[in-house]
Amino acid sequence: MVEAHLIYAESDEEVAEAAVQPSTFEQLIDHNGERGRGSALEGWVSDITDTGLIAFYEDMVVVRRIDTEATALQRQGELGLWPPLLGQEAAQVGSARALAAHDFIFSSYRENAVAYCRGIAVTDVLKPWRGVSGSGWNPFEYRMATPQIIIGAQTLHATGYALGMQLKGSDSVAITYFGDGATSEGDVNEALVFAATYQAPVVFFCQNNHWAISEPVALQSRANIVDRALGFGIPGIRVDGNDVLAVLAATRLALHRARTGGGPTFIEAVTYRMGAHTTADDPTLYRDQAELDAWSHRDPIVRLSNYLRNSGVLTDSGQNAVDERAAAVAAELRAGCIALKDPDPLSIFDHIYAEPNSKIVHQRARYERYLDMFTDAEPSGGQR
Repeated sequence: MVEAHLIYAESDEEVAEAAVQPSTFEQLIDHNGERGRGSALEGWVSDITDTGLIAFYEDMVVVRRIDTEATALQRQGELGLWPPLLGQEAAQVGSARALAAHDFIFSSYRENAVAYCRGIAVTDVLKPWRGVSGSGWNPFEYRMATPQIIIGAQTLHATGYALGMQLKGSDSVAITYFGDGATSEGDVNEALVFAATYQAPVVFFCQNNHWAISEPVALQSRANIVDRALGFGIPGIRVDGNDVLAVLAATRLALHRARTGGGPTFIEAVTYRMGAHTTADDPTLYRDQAELDAWSHRDPIVRLSNYLRNSGVLTDSGQNAVDERAAAVAAELRAGCIALKDPDPLSIFDHIYAEPNSKIVHQRARYERYLDMFTDAEPSGGQR
């Protein structure tokens, strides 16, 4: 098992420096696009060729284009809100591509790249943010729960699911995604307790993007996030979250461990949220531009592009093909978003209970009478 490495900051200056100078983590391709050797993770991706990396590169370019288009749609009034993932593409793509089809994903609201890799239609991802549906897809069809807005709650769902799979004797693994800020929530800590106690087949995937909205990670944790897991008896891996190959390897290792009875693993993917927390947020109010500039040099897409270019695998024509694919997906996203129809207002009462419920029937009737006040037409069914 890969060992975690500690870092402690003794002063405010060291706290600031830690934000742009990550401590030791596992890495296979550095920020200059150079392939390193000797990592304990190397053997977990020995089957991935340079040509195979092109597919990961395309994934990351496409999901960044999706993110850009969705942000634009929100600014144009077509979406109520959008949570950007700019800068976190490698962490999400690398981990998602490691999963088996029967593994189940429990995500937060920012894992749009994971949804894309799972085959979920881009328009379906937008439905909740446009306000036309409470959820965008059938969780059982894609083996991915709809996004959880309550910070950290999905870790409990993942642990419960994993315990169920354990009791059934299934080799399905649950993976749950959350941010660094969520590790301070009670739900996450409770999930870690249960997972460790019962050795549940679950992977805790923390995207340490360095900001819990406006609070820097160095203020909420003086040690590496991964070391919190050690206190629960759960082994951890600290990986460069901007290195898609290393993330793939770390996730494969954790999944194998869960599948073979080794219990849970905690992955801290060290990455950076280059955009806003959501489109309702202004990060210039709390984040230094110098920090953003420093992390821009660790851009996950530029890094892989440099490696593939230096290897002679990515050509100009190959780049054009990737860009065309990204543009096509963006066009599909925009057209699909605008074409979404508003739901019938009364449909809000559908699917609340499996069986008829008198209280819901009464509430629905009251709301229907209220809606009738805004039309000139006679209420259907006469006076109520």
